[in-house]
Amino acid sequence: MTQATLDLFRDDAYLRECSAHIAAVQADGGIVLDQTVFYPLGGGQAGDSGALLLADGTQIAIADTRKGKDGAGNPTAAIVHVPAPGQEAAIAALQAGAAVTARIDWERRHRLMRFHTATHLLCHLVPQLVNGCSITPDYARLDFNMTDPLDKEWLTAGIARLVAAAHPLTVASISDEELDTNPQLVKSMSVQSPRGTGRIRTIRIGDAGSDTLINLQPCGGTHVANTAEIGAVVVTKIEKKSATTRRVVLGFAP
Repeated sequence: MTQATLDLFRDDAYLRECSAHIAAVQADGGIVLDQTVFYPLGGGQAGDSGALLLADGTQIAIADTRKGKDGAGNPTAAIVHVPAPGQEAAIAALQAGAAVTARIDWERRHRLMRFHTATHLLCHLVPQLVNGCSITPDYARLDFNMTDPLDKEWLTAGIARLVAAAHPLTVASISDEELDTNPQLVKSMSVQSPRGTGRIRTIRIGDAGSDTLINLQPCGGTHVANTAEIGAVVVTKIEKKSATTRRVVLGFAP
């Protein structure tokens, strides 16, 4: 069984690198570490890219990060760092237990953090269930389960207002039982909150128990610490994807 990976980004999304050891190298070249700052594709958010730096100065470029699976395709607690093509010799020389420095592409990650937090603001402005989500370094989109039309300018102004208000963001957790008694916290129809540990990670924007609570929902993604850090985000497109789906696409202002 592949060793579980300690996911340091869950507690601190601002970590840009960490020391780690190679836990395993998979037959397809995927690299599993004992701990990492790399976020794996999930919850609609793209996986991180970056590099693994070895003690001898060798660098292995990481093109993507994915959640591990066993031989039957079942999810595991391992996080797999997917090397960019053309590095077969360096990967073949890797040994389990070897020390590495795992370093993410910070500029790319920060764009993902800003976009992901912006989608939570969008959930506040459009209080409907979400049935699709994609967060990339270049754009983010949410698909809302609704039939009413949406106004691009109104949403853009609403996001700008929430960004300018500099609402703090807090990472916390609730129990499985608390989530069961508060099902309205779940905004997504397509992504299930991870269970099994007894605690479910939550993201809160604004102050709890006050008029400035903007959004509270289970989420495993990476986020900025304050809405002001998002910067200028605009709604670039609104589409009618089906009779019951309205897609909102976000981009950074030029």
